[in-house]
Amino acid sequence: MAAQLIDGKKVAADIREGLKKEINELKSKGINPGLAVVLIGENPASKKYVSSKEKACEEIGIKSLTHKLPESTTQAELIKLIDNLNSDSNVHGILVQLPLPKHLNEKEVMNRISPAKDVDGFGPDALGKLVLDEPGFVACTPHGAMKMLEAYGIDPKGKHAVIVGRSVIVGKPLALLLLRKHATVTICHSRTPNLKEECLRANILCVAVGRAKTITGDMVKEGAAVIDIGINVTPEGKIVGDVDFDAAKERAGYITPVPGGAGPMTIAMLMYNTVLAAKMAAGMKVEI
Repeated sequence: MAAQLIDGKKVAADIREGLKKEINELKSKGINPGLAVVLIGENPASKKYVSSKEKACEEIGIKSLTHKLPESTTQAELIKLIDNLNSDSNVHGILVQLPLPKHLNEKEVMNRISPAKDVDGFGPDALGKLVLDEPGFVACTPHGAMKMLEAYGIDPKGKHAVIVGRSVIVGKPLALLLLRKHATVTICHSRTPNLKEECLRANILCVAVGRAKTITGDMVKEGAAVIDIGINVTPEGKIVGDVDFDAAKERAGYITPVPGGAGPMTIAMLMYNTVLAAKMAAGMKVEI
């Protein structure tokens, strides 16, 4: 029996609809949530992603301020822009689109963003709070993965979750979020021996490595929930995930498609964090 599809588009649409109502209430109180996005260079994937964020902002009523800078932008110029955005009361969230050109120091740039405006959740303050189980901004893609599990009634409590990929952006924060929900978590990566055996232990299998068909059908436990966070482009121009979808769906209980799974959720959670930042800037009590 084929797996039930986890429709990230539908879950994201529901979240955006709820945010739209919150934003209208905030605007009635004179609070207009604003998101500044910084794009450097002409990376096609980055430009497409930024365009999607602009569209999402427009749809739900967030003011979108995009700063498009040339590839030749210096570190000093970029830092100056971030400092200006940090001090701008009309900007509640700052997102610097990654990857940056090689001549720029990515870590310094990300650390420069005010913790109160780090809606991507990549900075040391946000990640530290996640480790300490304190309230703070949660990285958008892992948060979106958790929201998809929640929407389909998949409770991590007592389950064995396996994450393939250990990045600071996805793998590590996702592991911490699953631990918060009382899962037993294993993190696998390129140097993990017996990857197949580890994956076959997973009731919840999350994959974020950026390589097509890393997970084949015979690596999926019968009935497992599979969250595919990878995005890859085949030589034929087709967008696929890290999981062999056609084979895996015959064994999984639930599975996300690519596209249409984690991608829409990432943008929805960015909107969520921006609204959260606007509330906190206004001194409102929030639950994170």
